Amino acid sequence: MSSPTPDSSQPAWKQRAYQVIFESDTRAGRNFDVALLVAIVLSVVVVMLESVRSINAQYGSYLRAIEWVFTGMFLLEYLARLLVVRRPLTYAFSLLGIIDFLAIVPTLASLLMVGSRYLLVIRTLRLLRVFRIFKLGQFVGEGEFIVTALKASRFKILVFMSAVLTLVTVIGTLMYVVEGGQNGFSSIPKSIYWAIVTVTTVGYGDISPVTILGQTLASVLMIMGYAIIAVPTGIVSAQMAGAGNAAPPVSPYRQVVCHVCQAPDHKREAEYCWQCGEKL
Repeated sequence: MSSPTPDSSQPAWKQRAYQVIFESDTRAGRNFDVALLVAIVLSVVVVMLESVRSINAQYGSYLRAIEWVFTGMFLLEYLARLLVVRRPLTYAFSLLGIIDFLAIVPTLASLLMVGSRYLLVIRTLRLLRVFRIFKLGQFVGEGEFIVTALKASRFKILVFMSAVLTLVTVIGTLMYVVEGGQNGFSSIPKSIYWAIVTVTTVGYGDISPVTILGQTLASVLMIMGYAIIAVPTGIVSAQMAGAGNAAPPVSPYRQVVCHVCQAPDHKREAEYCWQCGEKL
């Protein structure tokens, strides 16, 4: 598949840079995005290591220096994206544009607010680009198949969730009465929290009944929890089985990003952007 020309009115170098930075249909574009993903992962690892006291005490200065290097790289990449797009503000206020910007801000903010640099883990959101880079768009059809099944099951799931919320409310209230407001069941909301933790089989153990009646009620709720968890899975599975394997083997979308509004996922036969109408 040949890459579209981003904007014929732009200089050739800017068109070429746009294809490398924003698209992955060329080898250069794919290599750029893979290198970007590697840099994102490494920068997040650096932030995580810096939060370990023993490592920070010995290598803190080196880790902070590496962190600034990555921030400088991401800043240059962000400025390059603004430079090559036709409408920089459209990109800047798009979802990916905001995420790219937020990946830079914490390091700069750390000069004023201590500890804010740890917010750099937001860079992991940029790893979502992997779906474009490695052509995982071919699984869009299968994804739509699952979404369709979930939509068809939404009313059944809504009724089920309503029943569960009613159950935990009733059980929580009963447990508050049974335990007499003691043993951690100091209020009805706190007792409902315990019921939710129990029915989902999480079982933190921070609150537990001590009376015989309370323990009996808790045992019943635990057993019900296993059955309750299986219900939504069965609903969706039945819907999917009824729909059959109708998902298309090949995605109807191509990996093209509009040079004006940065809208992705255009139909293979599309000549114009589905969002702004610009010619691709």
